[in-house]
Amino acid sequence: MHHSTHDLLSPVPGITRQLHSFHFGPRGGTKVYIQASLHADELPGMLVAWHLKRRLAELEQQGRLRSEIILVPVANPVGLEQVLLDAPLGRFELQSGENFNRKFVDLSDSIGDQVEQHLSQDPAHNVALIREYLRRGLDAHPAQTPLQSLRLTLQRLACDADLVLDLHCDFEAVEHLYTTPEAWPQVEPLARYLGAQASLLATDSGGQSFDECFSLVWWQLQQRFGKRYPIPLGNCSVTVELRGQADVSHELASKDCQAILDYLTYKGVVEGACAPLPALPRPATPLAAVEPVHTPLGGLLVYHAKPGEHVQAGQLIAEVIDPLNDRVTPIRNSQPGLLYARSVRRMATAGMVIAHVAGEQVVRSGYLLAN
Repeated sequence: MHHSTHDLLSPVPGITRQLHSFHFGPRGGTKVYIQASLHADELPGMLVAWHLKRRLAELEQQGRLRSEIILVPVANPVGLEQVLLDAPLGRFELQSGENFNRKFVDLSDSIGDQVEQHLSQDPAHNVALIREYLRRGLDAHPAQTPLQSLRLTLQRLACDADLVLDLHCDFEAVEHLYTTPEAWPQVEPLARYLGAQASLLATDSGGQSFDECFSLVWWQLQQRFGKRYPIPLGNCSVTVELRGQADVSHELASKDCQAILDYLTYKGVVEGACAPLPALPRPATPLAAVEPVHTPLGGLLVYHAKPGEHVQAGQLIAEVIDPLNDRVTPIRNSQPGLLYARSVRRMATAGMVIAHVAGEQVVRSGYLLAN
C-alpha cells in the first residue's frame, strides 16, 4: 500500500487541508478508483472504505491484486469540517452554496478538438490517447477556489480509471445505485452482489456530478467520432447509495465491503474464485421514471410508507398535519413503483420533496438530480 497526500488550496493563511489516497496493486493495467463521503454528512461509505482499506492491504500482501486500486476514504475534508450548531452540513459548500457533487470540470469539447487528428482505427490507441489528453487537461486547469481545488484533485486521481465507484447514501433509503444505460451491462453484477433494490439509469442527469464527469466524456466523444473511429467506453462509473445516513454499522459495512470485493473478483481485479451471482432484486429503470413526491404545504410529516416498499398508484405515502387548524393533508404518489428513499425531516415545508418512487414510465426530462 502506498499512502499519498494531496494539498488543497487554502482558504486563508493558517489553514491547511489535505486529501489522502491509498494505492494498492500493480500499476500499468486496469485501474479502479473508489471514494467515499463526497457528501461529507453521508458516512456509511466512509466505514465501508475503512473496511476495504484493511481487506485490500491483506489481498495485496497475499499477491492477489491484479490491478491498481485507488481508495479515498474521506473525499471531502472541506465539507467534513462544516458543523453548525452541532448539525453537520456536508452536502453544500457554505461559501458558495454549491453542491459538492455538481459542476465537475467538463473537458469533452477541448479534448475532442485536441485528439481528432491523432485518432486511429485502433481502439486501444484511442483509449490511451484520450486518457492522456484528459490527464493533461485536468493538470492544466486552474483551481481558483478551495472547492474547485477539491474537485480537480478528485478528478485527477480518477480520470484514467476503468472503473469508478462513488460511495454515497440517501437520508432514509434502501440500497440503490445510479449509472448509465451504456455501462449497465458491466454494472449489473455489482447491483446483484450489493442487493441494490433500485438501479437508476441516465446518460446525462444534468448536474455534471462526479460519476458523470467521466462517463460523459467518453459518451460525447463516441457521439462525435464514433462513425469514423472506434472509441470504446473507456470508463464505467457508478454512484452507490449505501442505504440511509444512520446506517453506519460494522455489520452493514462489512457486508458492502465484501460485495464490492466480490464484484472486483468477478471483474478480474482480485484473483480468486468468483462468488455466485445473486438474483437481481429489481430490473434497472430510467432515472427519468423516478417520481419525486412533493408536499403542497407545510406541516408535521407522518409517513405511511417505508423505503423498500412497492407502492401502488395513488397510495398514501404520508400525511401533513397542521396542528393549529387540524387540517390533515394526504400525500399520494401518481405512479406505481419502489419507494426507495424518503426525507429524514419530520416537519415538511411547502413544495418539499419527501420521497422518491422508482417507476417504469418516464415522467421527467431535463435536470434529473436532487438539489
